[in-house]
Amino acid sequence: MGYDTREDIAWQVARHSIQRHTSADVEIYPLKQAELRELGLYTRPKDKATTEFSITRFLTPYLAAYDGWSLFIDCDFLITRDITELLDIVDDSKALYCVQHDYTPANMIKMDGQQQTTYPRKNWSSCMAFNGAHPKIKALTPEVVNSESPAYLHRFSFLDDADIGELDLEWNFLEGEYKKPDQIPMCVHYTNGGPWFEEWQDVDFGDEWRAERDMYMASVAKAAE
Repeated sequence: MGYDTREDIAWQVARHSIQRHTSADVEIYPLKQAELRELGLYTRPKDKATTEFSITRFLTPYLAAYDGWSLFIDCDFLITRDITELLDIVDDSKALYCVQHDYTPANMIKMDGQQQTTYPRKNWSSCMAFNGAHPKIKALTPEVVNSESPAYLHRFSFLDDADIGELDLEWNFLEGEYKKPDQIPMCVHYTNGGPWFEEWQDVDFGDEWRAERDMYMASVAKAAE
């Protein structure tokens, strides 16, 4: 999962929501850029990317070191069902699965005053299921991640279009970009900003995120007793 030092609570709540709903043992790790640099796995120059995990996300299958499926999601997600339902969807002939958004951002300012950017395949990489057995995913090494351009990585230029499987919108529902559905989606993505920011309280499914946060905080307090 993506990790940004400015959004620790978002990561904690997203992890809690996954663990609370899962029916299996799920290993969840934060992609902390500082630690990846210490390990020598991330060597790109520091940049002005919106998040600290803008590029580190593409290290996910390498870090998993596994021939099965691994999942990356941004930290600004709320998971509302069993994340292992993904395994009932994926086809091993595909290298990667994602929601294939085609939209123009409704807001040009996001998160804590960050400028919104528009580019092809925007937000495709905010939720990615990687097939660790696929040769093109095995070729996504730290050397590639550290040397190729952000556009090359985020537009999946390391894959052919036929290698990319499509997930239903509910696996990466962009709050504020799509009309609020009657039922809460599997994965709510507060891509413009979530309730952990003071100025983003009035968002769709904000109450659900706050309820999850309260459950997380209660679990922390109980563990400290």
